[in-house]
Amino acid sequence: MTHHLDALETRVPEVREAALMAALPAQIAHAQQHSAAFADILQGVDAQAVNSRAALAQLPVTRKYELLERQQAQRAQDPFGGFASIGWKGMVRSAGVRRVYQSPGPIYEPEGHAPDYWRAARAMAAAGFEAGDLVHNCFSYHLTPGAWIMESGAQALGCAVIPGGVGNTEQQLAAIADLRPVAYSGTPSFLKILVEKAAEANQKLSITKALVSGEAFPPSLRDWLAERGIAGYQCYATADVGLIAYETQAREGLVIDEGVIVEIVRPGTGDPVAEGEVGEVVVTVLNPDYPLIRFGTGDLSAVLPGACPTGRTNTRIKGWMGRADQTTKVRGMFVHPGQVADIVKRFPEVNKARLVVSGEMANDQMAFKAETHALTDEGLKARIADAVRDVTKLRSDVSLMAPGSLPNDGKVIEDARSYQ
Repeated sequence: MTHHLDALETRVPEVREAALMAALPAQIAHAQQHSAAFADILQGVDAQAVNSRAALAQLPVTRKYELLERQQAQRAQDPFGGFASIGWKGMVRSAGVRRVYQSPGPIYEPEGHAPDYWRAARAMAAAGFEAGDLVHNCFSYHLTPGAWIMESGAQALGCAVIPGGVGNTEQQLAAIADLRPVAYSGTPSFLKILVEKAAEANQKLSITKALVSGEAFPPSLRDWLAERGIAGYQCYATADVGLIAYETQAREGLVIDEGVIVEIVRPGTGDPVAEGEVGEVVVTVLNPDYPLIRFGTGDLSAVLPGACPTGRTNTRIKGWMGRADQTTKVRGMFVHPGQVADIVKRFPEVNKARLVVSGEMANDQMAFKAETHALTDEGLKARIADAVRDVTKLRSDVSLMAPGSLPNDGKVIEDARSYQ
């Protein structure tokens, strides 16, 4: 049976796109007016003109390190760094926060009062969770928002929740034996531990369905759980923007959530890539409390063609495919993807490029590989070499390659050095 949360999931794609683009100008204006950080970042932007993906792509991408820098600089006045439109007594924004969380950095995130604040109910419905189910929630309730993301989604569906948290495996198994929850939410690795420990104790688990996140969920583990009677599905969410995409019973990629606008951009830039090309996931969330505009997640993924066989019509992505931040150190100098992008922009003849760092410790070598139709243009090679030296302050070999030669894996900088 296919579980749809609501009719939004099966909208005609053009209707969905029109609704998202119609909501975008108001969200841009709200961010400019109620978020000091975006008042600065989007200074001079005409919010009403940002009503298309092309217009959105002209806005700067805000990445997590920038969010952290602003928070650190304003810690005494505004722990959210001016990004949130809500706060508590003594802050610039004096009301509206329900909870405050801490992620590594530390970065602080607000939770507002909206029900299902992170929109996790949609992912749970797709995983087969239903009203009346008892959910054993094994994300951490300590400082980080993972447990609360799942709990709010479960409660929005009408589920009851056991706040299991992490660790204390024997106590958790005792609670499962006594209360018999049918659903699990948490990391896939902890679910595997529970299953294995239950088997050792000759305990038959009541859990038959699971929504997992926070780690890779390989098909091998999915199949291992299925052999033991548990249908596990994954979702992709972050503490900053909430649910981004979720798996369905079709098992074909992840369907993008209805409350976000997702772009896939070339790492180190804000430039959208062609459909199917691997790039960084950039999210604009329609959340008035924490109005992140073009937030770079740092994760790599790619758009899948076609629609989900379950009837959901939103765009699908392949899921997590690695990290976009490929900054590396070469001969004592940091080189980052944005520099590769700057070099490419100087040459209209170049479609795509990759910087490959090879050699052994203390003997770094760089090769700049550029896709172009001008394969025999020695002058182009020389100019690219000059540009690499100008931008990175390092010398590099240059190779001209036919379009389509470079792998479609999102890598802009490849570290191929030997560290043995």
